[in-house]
Amino acid sequence: MTDKHRQRSTQELSGLSSDVLVTYYERLIEISKQLNSTFDHAQLLRQIVAAATELIDAEAASIMLIDPGTGELHFEASSNLDPQEMENIIVPMQGSIAGWIAKHGEPRVIHDVTREPTHFQTVDETIEFKTRNILGVPMRTHKKIIGVVQAVNKRNNARFTGFDINILTTLASQAAIAIENARLFRQSDFIAEMVHELRTPLLSLKATTSLLLRPDMPTDKRDDLVLTMQDETNRLMRLTTDFLDLAQMQTGRTNLELTVFDMAELLRESVQIVKPQSNEKRVTFNVESATLMIKADRGKIKQVLLNLLTNAIKYNRPDGRVRLHTSLTRNSDDQPVIQVGVQDTGYGLSPESQKHIFQKFFRDKSTADQTTGTGLGLVITKTIIEAHQGQIWLESKEGVGTTFFFTLPFDKANQKGER
Repeated sequence: MTDKHRQRSTQELSGLSSDVLVTYYERLIEISKQLNSTFDHAQLLRQIVAAATELIDAEAASIMLIDPGTGELHFEASSNLDPQEMENIIVPMQGSIAGWIAKHGEPRVIHDVTREPTHFQTVDETIEFKTRNILGVPMRTHKKIIGVVQAVNKRNNARFTGFDINILTTLASQAAIAIENARLFRQSDFIAEMVHELRTPLLSLKATTSLLLRPDMPTDKRDDLVLTMQDETNRLMRLTTDFLDLAQMQTGRTNLELTVFDMAELLRESVQIVKPQSNEKRVTFNVESATLMIKADRGKIKQVLLNLLTNAIKYNRPDGRVRLHTSLTRNSDDQPVIQVGVQDTGYGLSPESQKHIFQKFFRDKSTADQTTGTGLGLVITKTIIEAHQGQIWLESKEGVGTTFFFTLPFDKANQKGER
């Protein structure tokens, strides 16, 4: 904070009653406790945005974090941007207010953005929002700046004050530490899980290698051991690939590439990819979907469908069926969504297994010995759907089969071919 800001803040603080000051700082302490009590990245960001809007009495607030790979600022949470809009906006370090704040590590107040040449107008143009004034502060840990918190449009056409700067700077510092702690927790927890899961195939490879070195090993047994090594090597490759996918998504390093595409076409395309697997078990498919244009990351949604279709084949009966169907409905917030169902005629899941199906490394005991997998496919699937602000769930009955459902936001404008 500059000397000018500090002087103004001190003057304004002296003009506030002690009761008001105590109320503000008690609220800051309460918010700090809330921030440090969760390691859920998305929930943490929502809490920070809500706190900034409340404490500064602003119309909106947002968080932009610096991408470690590109060094650019990306919107991670905002009270007036939906997730799909955020994914499309990259804030440049050069020629933007937030970029200046991140580079210089100082707060900045713009009382009239129409007089500020570095105001990044893309956001206003994207969501048809009129920004009047901005207060932005850096999010600083003890080592570096990781992003920027901005409050937009002080209510009642008021001006941001030095006291606002002081409060938002304090909140941003607490938020930065909470975000870094959440990242470290996820990394350490994830690494421990990864090492644990990698040990089994590695131990198998070690034992197999020792047996192969024995000079008295018969040729036919040696060939079997080589095949075992091949299977375990493939398992390691799948594990590491799934680990990397999940780590990138859960730490917010994957940006969705949104395009408009036909869901029905993607369903048929995905079925063709898994046909070789289904032919081995004589599993047939039935796709029931009209043309439905949707805006999402096509590659990620294809990954979701392939995961669900692979499971529908893997846990199905010989000569079983898989039905894919879509419908338009509304979610719990009464927003229009497209709902996709993947229904199999397999063995079904017990009520207890259904409770744990989206947990990392969970394998249903009744089929664990019959199939192979990393136990991460459904976790990755759930993460992708939730990144699109959708939902995923299942309905299952033992001896009858299982249906996985997921929803994605639906916009009628996309049906007109708008891109």
